[in-house]
Amino acid sequence: MDGGGRLAEPLTRARGRLDKRAAPAGAASARSRATVDGFGRRLMTSWAGRLLFRRGSVRTRLLRRGVGIVATVLLIGGALTFGVVRGEHTNVVVEAMDEVRDALANAAGFKISAVALSGNRQTTREEVLATAGITGHTSLFFFDVDAARAKLKTNPWIADATVLKLYPDRLQIGIKERAPYALWQFNGKVSVVAEDGTVLEPYVARRFTGLPFVVGRGAQKQAKTFLTLLGGYPTIKQEVRAAILVAGRRWNLRLKSGLDVRLPEEDPEAALQRLVELDRDKKILTRDITAIDLRLADRVAVRLSDDVAKARDDAQKAADKKAKRKGGDA
Repeated sequence: MDGGGRLAEPLTRARGRLDKRAAPAGAASARSRATVDGFGRRLMTSWAGRLLFRRGSVRTRLLRRGVGIVATVLLIGGALTFGVVRGEHTNVVVEAMDEVRDALANAAGFKISAVALSGNRQTTREEVLATAGITGHTSLFFFDVDAARAKLKTNPWIADATVLKLYPDRLQIGIKERAPYALWQFNGKVSVVAEDGTVLEPYVARRFTGLPFVVGRGAQKQAKTFLTLLGGYPTIKQEVRAAILVAGRRWNLRLKSGLDVRLPEEDPEAALQRLVELDRDKKILTRDITAIDLRLADRVAVRLSDDVAKARDDAQKAADKKAKRKGGDA
């Protein structure tokens, strides 16, 4: 014991404690690494370590082989993916996968066996099914009704559509079609158009030849407004062969007789009313004239036909000669 009654501590132990207090932080890290290294050496020299890490062991060979297989699969998969994307074959691959998917669903009993279709008059059943993407191999389970509806609405005849699944194997499609409203001529081409101006067909079938005829850039968009106005004057409308939009602002009427009627940009309804009155009072639509200009509110200008104009000129010349002779006799 020391002089204070405490047990004496061996000098080596005290020195060690003092060394620990004075040792820097780096020394502690070095001791930790030494401890880990020692554990690793003990593991390598143990029987388990020798079995796990022994060169040429079965487990090592299997591990290496597995890593090689995974690397090969990833390499081939990456090359295939790169080739598909670079070669723009993505759609082909997707379609092939969809076919496999549909085949599996069909085998499970979800093949579309019947399609109930309603509302189609101008479009055929075959057109509707083809546009919706329905084939003999399409499965009901994976059929996308929203995508089918969007596809159907790309057909200009179809204004709207409803598509319903009736499990396990039936599909119901309802079509709302646009009605043919007029024939539109532009740049020498005649098309069938709807009320909103949508071009329904770029050609004219015989069943559409009786539709009103409009001509000019933008005439298909303004046709409904003007033809509705013209419908209020049936005696004029029945004589109209075509309505011609001029500069996108005003209309001319080409009558079946060949007569041109020029309407004003402002208040064409008043001009039509004047035309009705002129025809009622003076039979102007049956006169031998080629054009009636109603663009001015306070006057009406007409253009005579060539024959009438020539006869008028001849009559005027004869009158002038007669007047001249009378003047000479005097």
